[in-house]
Formats: sequence, structure tokens, C-alpha cells
Amino acid sequence: MTKKKNEVWEWTKALLVAVALAAVIRYFLFAPIVVDGQSMMPTLKHQDRMIVNKFSYQVGEPERFDIIVFHAPEQKDYIKRVIGLPGDHIEYKNDVLYVNGKAYKEPYLDEYKKMVVDGPLTDPFTLEEKIGRKTVPKGELFVMGDNRRYSKDSRHIGTIPMEKVLGKTSIVYWPIEDMRVVKPDE
Repeated sequence: MTKKKNEVWEWTKALLVAVALAAVIRYFLFAPIVVDGQSMMPTLKHQDRMIVNKFSYQVGEPERFDIIVFHAPEQKDYIKRVIGLPGDHIEYKNDVLYVNGKAYKEPYLDEYKKMVVDGPLTDPFTLEEKIGRKTVPKGELFVMGDNRRYSKDSRHIGTIPMEKVLGKTSIVYWPIEDMRVVKPDE
């Protein structure tokens, strides 16, 4: 009887440790998220399931074109692409991104740009027109969805404070046929 009690206790301890470890990993390191909507098409599709790396920005700063998850003002989590870093001057003209006066290629938009026949994919704007400042404020990010015509992003909700960023995401794990690592330049 004692041997059986010990075995049950050992299994209970192992299960408790596993649950605690899973909770720590999910809360502090990695978490699943589901893409809701079309704002990141064609890069990400509605209902793609991804892993958010919460640890990514605890050890380093975000980089331009990272795909991040953040708490939006609507009490929802959004998935968008980092376009502007603190101190950057952002401008769009003739469907080209300019950061601090330098033109940047956005290869992840090439597919959509070919399909658009009624004007630019991204309407022209300056950062000042959108947020009332010439540069992205310190500690904040300017983000945009890849589906520029149908994305609620920093052009509408303003810059995103770093403390609202949950982490970086790049791994699509579901559906299985779409499983991949999304690189910042695709």
C-alpha cells in the first residue's frame, strides 16, 4: 500500500511540475496567437496560428520589419510589422517607404503591388500628418499591416509604446501545410 501511495505522489509531483513549467513558459517566454483578419495579407492569413516570442525584446531592441504582437487600444492584440523605430522620420510617396530620407524596399509587398490597378497600395503620407510629430517618439514604434489598404495600424491608432509589445512572432505552426518561419524581409 505504501509503495502505491509513493507512486501516486511521484506522479502527482511530476504533473504539478509540468503544469507549473508550462505556465511559466507560456506567461514569460512563448505564447500561441491566432491571426484575426486580413491586415497582414499576403504574409499572414486569417486564422494562421503563430508563436509569440515574449523573450525577444527582453534581451534586445526591435528591428525594422519585425512582425510583432502588441496590446492595441481596443483591448485586443494586434499583429503588425515594425516600420519606424524611435527617432525615425517616416514618409510614403509613390508607394515607396522612406525612413530618414532613404528609400527602403519592402519585398513582402511586391505581390500585392502587382495586383493593384487603381492607385498605390500605400497612400502617400508623412509621419507628421499621421501622429503630429516629425519623428517616432522615444520608446515607441510605428507599425503597419502588410495589407495596407485594409489595416488599422499606426496611421490610425498612433505609435505603439514598447511596454505594450508582447513580443516578436515569426513561426506559423498551423495550418500544417503553411508551417514556416516568416523572415522580416518576406
